[in-house]
Amino acid sequence: MKIDTGKTTIQERFHHLLSVISSERFLKKQGLGNEVPFFICPYPPEESNDMERLQKQLVNKLSQSGIRVLVINLYDLSVEILKQNGDWDWYLAEEPKITKAELKEDLQSILDIENVLTPAIAGLMQQADFDVMFISGVGEVFPYIRSHNILNNLQSTAKDQPTVMFFPGAYTHSIASGASLDLFNRLHDDKYYRAFNIYHYEI
Repeated sequence: MKIDTGKTTIQERFHHLLSVISSERFLKKQGLGNEVPFFICPYPPEESNDMERLQKQLVNKLSQSGIRVLVINLYDLSVEILKQNGDWDWYLAEEPKITKAELKEDLQSILDIENVLTPAIAGLMQQADFDVMFISGVGEVFPYIRSHNILNNLQSTAKDQPTVMFFPGAYTHSIASGASLDLFNRLHDDKYYRAFNIYHYEI
């Protein structure tokens, strides 16, 4: 059944997510109408800590049922790339001296979504045996990484297993403006329509 995130407890949402993700229909990507198997799990930004715990509980519960989850935290992955490039310590030292605009431009270049970040995610996928992929850390990497750009670039790479993006904000649909990922319930400019709201997925 569909649930309204604004009227349910964290525990009720946990049980919905567990039942959906562990279902054969979800894992076999049924009922998607040939769309990419991308799902948005929106949540109020103020519940970020609770949702982080929920995600870990989900991974543990799913693994007990033999369902393997690949967890990609965008912030952790970004830090790892910066460390591999030898840039991390430099930015820690220089960050107070450069403007936010310069920092954003630099990070967007180093962590280029098409040429750096997506291949890094693809590499992690190739190294793992998994049934579903979780993407988190969306709020922590804003504004130099935008969630809709990640999804756009993963469409050809992550089509074999379902992907769930945990999103601090709302995934809204309207006839006038289409679908958008509204980060922190404030930013309404990330147009993306190919994902499904996991709370509306029925088994």
